[in-house]
Amino acid sequence: MSTDNTSTLKSYVDSATGAVQNAVGSIIGSNGDQVEGQAKKEKAQAEYDASHATAKLPGFTASSSGAVTKDHPDRNAGSYNQTAGAAKEFVGGVLGNESLKQSGREQNLQGQEQEAKGQINDYVSGAADRAAGTLGSGIAGLTGDRVKQAEYQGQHDTGKTQQRGAEHDIVKQAEAKQ
Repeated sequence: MSTDNTSTLKSYVDSATGAVQNAVGSIIGSNGDQVEGQAKKEKAQAEYDASHATAKLPGFTASSSGAVTKDHPDRNAGSYNQTAGAAKEFVGGVLGNESLKQSGREQNLQGQEQEAKGQINDYVSGAADRAAGTLGSGIAGLTGDRVKQAEYQGQHDTGKTQQRGAEHDIVKQAEAKQ
């Protein structure tokens, strides 16, 4: 679990704060404020990058928070069906076997749908865990329950990792279609 609690929202706030401080420093002629404002903007960019840092491995996603999540089974099965379908389609084309070629196309399309369902499942459940973890951590923080706060932060981090893993695959697929 991360102790620096990087987040996209925090990076936006810090970036805006840095921009304002930089602008004020520029207006009043304070080099110190300009430098400090620029430093805040650079720190905000680093926070943003850290909040999006994930390592996507086949079947798993790991994040800078230390959370590791397993992909929904439909994602892996769908990917397998796409590969097997493409192979059947290729072999059917080479051999002139139209029924094998068509069977491969159908399996490939079914695999795409299956993988998309798994991605949606991971994205939605990740977003739900992030929200529940954020809310629970906030409430536990207000009541002073540090153990529960840490548990909820872990739930948030796991949800974020799961969501980022799905986003990674969705973006990769969209880029491949362009």
